[in-house]
Amino acid sequence: MALQKNRLGFILAGLMLGIFVAAIDNTIVATAMGTIVSELGGLDKFVWVTSAYLVTEMAGMPIFGKLSDMYGRKRFFILGIFLFLLGSVLCGTATNIVELSIYRAIQGIGGGALMPIAFTILFDVVPMEKRGGMSGIFGAVFGASSLFGPLLGAYIVDHIDWRWIFYINLPLGLVALFFILFFYKESLEHAKQKIDWWGAVTLVGAVVCLMFSLELGGQEYAWDSVQILSLLAAAAVLFAAFLLVERKAEEPIISYGMFRRRLFASSTIIGMFYGAGFITFAMYIPIFVQGVNGGSATNSGLILLPMTLSSVFASQLGGFLSAKTSYRNIMIGSALIFILGTFLLSTLTPDTSRWLLTIYMIVAGFGIGFSFSVLGMASMHGFDARQRGSASSTMSFVRSLGMTVGLTIFGILQRNELTSKLASAFGGSSGGAPGGRSFGDIRESLSSEKRAAIPKEILGKIIDSMSSSITTMFLWALVPAVLALVAVLFMGKERLQLPAKGAKGASPERGAKPEFGGR
Repeated sequence: MALQKNRLGFILAGLMLGIFVAAIDNTIVATAMGTIVSELGGLDKFVWVTSAYLVTEMAGMPIFGKLSDMYGRKRFFILGIFLFLLGSVLCGTATNIVELSIYRAIQGIGGGALMPIAFTILFDVVPMEKRGGMSGIFGAVFGASSLFGPLLGAYIVDHIDWRWIFYINLPLGLVALFFILFFYKESLEHAKQKIDWWGAVTLVGAVVCLMFSLELGGQEYAWDSVQILSLLAAAAVLFAAFLLVERKAEEPIISYGMFRRRLFASSTIIGMFYGAGFITFAMYIPIFVQGVNGGSATNSGLILLPMTLSSVFASQLGGFLSAKTSYRNIMIGSALIFILGTFLLSTLTPDTSRWLLTIYMIVAGFGIGFSFSVLGMASMHGFDARQRGSASSTMSFVRSLGMTVGLTIFGILQRNELTSKLASAFGGSSGGAPGGRSFGDIRESLSSEKRAAIPKEILGKIIDSMSSSITTMFLWALVPAVLALVAVLFMGKERLQLPAKGAKGASPERGAKPEFGGR
C-alpha cells in the first residue's frame, strides 16, 4: 500500500509539472517578445509567434481529449510532452521570426494534449473523497504558472538570455515524462471508435481563421479590409460546417449530448468568461505598474505575486468546499468577489498607492482562484471514465478561447482608448507629440532608461493617458464578470459526491480501475 501511494505521488507530480510548463508558456513568451524581435527582426510578423501557439493548442485540446477516451490517456499525454519539448528545443534555436512561429506551432500541439489530459488522469487515479483537495492543488498550479509567467520571463530576459524561456521547459518536462512513463499504468479497456476527421479539419480551420482575423485586424489590416472580412467569413462557414458534421458523426469530437447536461454547459460558459478576465489582469497589471508607476520588467512581474497567492489559496479552498456544498454556491461567492475585484481595479489612478493596488489584486485573485478547481470538477461531474477526456478538453478549449478572444478584444479597446487620450493630450495631433515624439514611441515609457529622457510634461501626459486607457479596459471587463455570475445561477445543485462512510473508495468509479505500477 505504501509503495502504491508513493507511485501515486509520482504520477501526480508528473501531471502537475506537465500543467505547469504548458500553462506558463501562455504568458512567459509575451514578456520576452520585445527582446526577441530586436534580435531576430520581423516586427511585422511577431503576432504569429503568439497566435501559432494558441491556434494549435486550442485546436488540439478537443481532439486529444477525444483520442484519449478512445485509446488511453497515457500515450497521448506522453506524446504531448514529447511534442512540447521538441518545439521548445527548436524555438531556442530559431534564427528568424518565421522559424520561431513554426516551432511555436509544434509546441502548441503538445500543449493542447497536456492540459486537458492531465486533469482527466487526475480524476481517473484519485478516489472521490480526495478529488476536491487535489483539484484545488491542480487548479492552483494552473493559476500560479500563468501569473508567474511574466515575472519569470522578465527575469530570464534581464539576467540570462531569451532563448532560456524555452530551454527551461526541458528539465521540468523530462521529469514529468519520466514519472508518467514509469509510474502510471492504465488498466481501463478502451473501445476502438471511428475518428471524426472531418470534425477535426473544420474545427482547426475555423479556429485558425478566427484567431488570425483577431490578431491581424486593426493592426496589419483594417477591420473592414477584404483580408479580415474573408477570414471572418471563412471562420463562420467552417464553424457552421463543424456543427453540421458533429451532428452526423458516429463519434463526434465535441458531443452535443454533453451540453444537454446543465452543469457541464454552464461550467464551460463560466470558464470562458473567467478566462477573459483572468488573462486581462495578468497581462495589463504589469503594464500599468511599469508604464504608470515606472520600474523594470522584473519589478512589474513581481507585483502579481499577491494575486498569485490569493488565487492559489482560493483554488485549494474551492476544492475543499466542493465536498461541503454545491458547485453553484461556491461559484456565486466567487463571481461576486470577481466582480468586486474587477471594479476596484477599474478605479486605479497614477496616485493609487502600491499597498492599495495590492489589496485590489488580492480581491481579484481570490475571486478568480475558485474557478481553477471548482469548474474543472463541475465540468466532469457525472461523466464516466470514457467521457471525461472529452469533457475536460472541451472545458479547457472554451476557457482558452475566452482568454484569447478576451485579451484581443480588451487589447483593442485599450489601444483605441490610449490613442484617443494621447491625441487629446497633445492637442489632437495624429502625427506625434511635441518635440517630434511619435505616439508609436509610447513604449519608451515602459523602459526605465528611456523613461528618464522623456520631458516631465510629456511623460505626465503619457502616464495619464496610459492609466486611463487601462482602467477603462478594466471597467469593460465587468461585462464578462457579470455574465459569469448570470451563468453561475444555471449550474444546479450538484456537488462533489463522496463515498458512503465506511466504504473504501480506492477506485473512483465503475469502469475506471487504474493501477499505479506493474502487476
